[in-house]
Parts: sequence; structure tokens; C-alpha cells
Amino acid sequence: MIKLKLFLALVFLNIGTITAQEKLEVFFDFDQYEINADTNQKITDWINTSKNIEVQKIYGFCDWKGTNPYNDTLSLKRVYSVYDFLKNRNVKIKEDYEIKGFGKDFEQSKIQSENRKVTIVYEIIKEVVPKTKEAILLDELNETLKTSKVGDIIKLKDIYFYNNSPKLLPQSKPVLYELLCVMQDNPKLKIEVQGHICCQTKELKFDVSTSRARAVAVFLIQNGINRKRITFKGFGSTRPVHPIPEKSEQEEEDNRRVEIRIIEK
Repeated sequence: MIKLKLFLALVFLNIGTITAQEKLEVFFDFDQYEINADTNQKITDWINTSKNIEVQKIYGFCDWKGTNPYNDTLSLKRVYSVYDFLKNRNVKIKEDYEIKGFGKDFEQSKIQSENRKVTIVYEIIKEVVPKTKEAILLDELNETLKTSKVGDIIKLKDIYFYNNSPKLLPQSKPVLYELLCVMQDNPKLKIEVQGHICCQTKELKFDVSTSRARAVAVFLIQNGINRKRITFKGFGSTRPVHPIPEKSEQEEEDNRRVEIRIIEK
């Protein structure tokens, strides 16, 4: 069971948006707000080596020299210089970004050159990886099971067999493992696997619908599910979704199906 959960965790991996807030400090010449060569190079290197940057805040600072009003204005000019520099290079800036000039009203470093700065607060946003088709099917199956009651019938999507055969095609494995996981997570669940075929109105000697239902049941049992929790039954073409003969391939596909009936949960 543990190995299966690990397998499913790898197959159905879904990575959400992850953000990590970081900051970059750049420095200015005395009494200046224009970006100097060192700051230009530092920001350029940062842009070139970072991906998915989103700037959240830009804060400006000054050293202790000068009056408060003068330093407040100078610190904001430094902020806008950096802002323009970033915008001109198409750096993403958050829609409700914050800018602020602190002037000299902050805890100053004893090294005055360290106080003449702008701090860029940013996040590196990892892109959302969309859920795989298998993960979506598993979610749907779990959600359907939660809202189902005894007697309900649930169609298993994407179960495929070789033509006129009970042998499962490889692309059926994901949904089989989903069903297995659901059975493991719900130890009280008992089901009847039901097989149906399309196109035929006459009873055939070889009952492929029963054999296909048996194949699904055997898969579950071979993977550790108690056989007392599973029965199977074939209905041939006696319970079609669409009248036979079907009018399209889609109608044939809808009739040719495997379902589970909830016996106990």
C-alpha cells in the first residue's frame, strides 16, 4: 500500500504556486538619485540570472546629511529611478506594489555609503503545474464516491480492452490504480464490477462482458484487495446507454463500458 501511494504521488504530482520573498539592495552616490554604473550592473545581472521575478516593494533610503524634507524627496527619487529602470526592462511589478521613501528615518549604518540605497523586495514565483489527466480522474472518482450511496452505479472512465477480448490495454492502468487507491483508502467499501458491451443484440457463447468485469476484479485482488469486497457480473448488451444499433462511435463507446455498483460503504 505504501509503495502504491508513493507511485501515485509521483504520477499525480501537482505543484501549486510557491512564492519566496527576497530582497535586493542597490546603492547610490552621495546626494544622487541617478543609477550609477555599479547599480546598473547589479540590477542587470539580477534580471538576467533570475526567472519569474515579481517586484512587491521598492523602498528608498538616504544618509543622515541634509534636512528631513530634502532626504524624503531624495529617497523617493531613488525609488522612481529604480522603478523606471525595471519597467524599461520589462520586469514584472505587482499591480498593488508598494513604494516608500524613508529619507534618513531608519536605523542607519555607521558606514554612510550603506545608507544611500534602494531595497527591492521581490518574489520568485514558481509556475503552477497543471494536474495530470490521471490526477483529475482520481479526484473525480473520490468525489463521486463521497456523494454516492449504496446501490449507486459509477462508470469507470478510460477503461479499454483489446477487441472482443478481456485483456486490458496499457492505457487502462492509470484508472485501475485509481480504483485500487480508492479501495485501499475506503476499507469498508464493497463493490460489484459490471461489464457491458456494445453493438450486439444476440447472446454470444463467449461472454466478453463478464470476462472484462472479472479482469478488473482480478486486478484489484492481485493487488491486495480482499476478494470478499469484490464481486463481478457481465450484462452483455442488455443495459445499453443508447439503443442498439448505435448511431455513432461515441454511442458505441458509451455502451461498451465498465461500471462499479456500490454494495457497501
